[in-house]
Amino acid sequence: MNKKQAELLNGIALAYIGDAVYEVFVRDYLLGKGITKPAELQRQATKFVSAKSQASIITAMEEDQFLSEYELTYFKRGRNAHSKTTAKNTDVVTYRISTGFEAVIGILHLTGEENRLQEIWDFCVAKIESNSGTNDTRTTLT
Repeated sequence: MNKKQAELLNGIALAYIGDAVYEVFVRDYLLGKGITKPAELQRQATKFVSAKSQASIITAMEEDQFLSEYELTYFKRGRNAHSKTTAKNTDVVTYRISTGFEAVIGILHLTGEENRLQEIWDFCVAKIESNSGTNDTRTTLT
């Protein structure tokens, strides 16, 4: 897929690939930390992949003005996309914000922006690890 084709994808399709890419980042990171027990891997992964966590990351990115205008365009495309599925464990607003987060990951992956993906991943790790032990899952972005 070329850049133009990727940029024409809808927000749900971008979130679909973004979810998978982000999951690989998380799994690589957790295994790299030496965690190998399945229950612990699952517990730790939830800190990164839950809709609440992803919404919290987006809120922190907004506060730090971390995302470019280009990335915000794809965040909004994902957030505003009409999905036929809903999350079981969170509200609609948080679910939509997390879909926007995944859309950003998706567009960066599909357009080959590997350095930027790494910067975003580093931001995510710093945010999640700093919140470990707290319940800071604010979702104030509207």
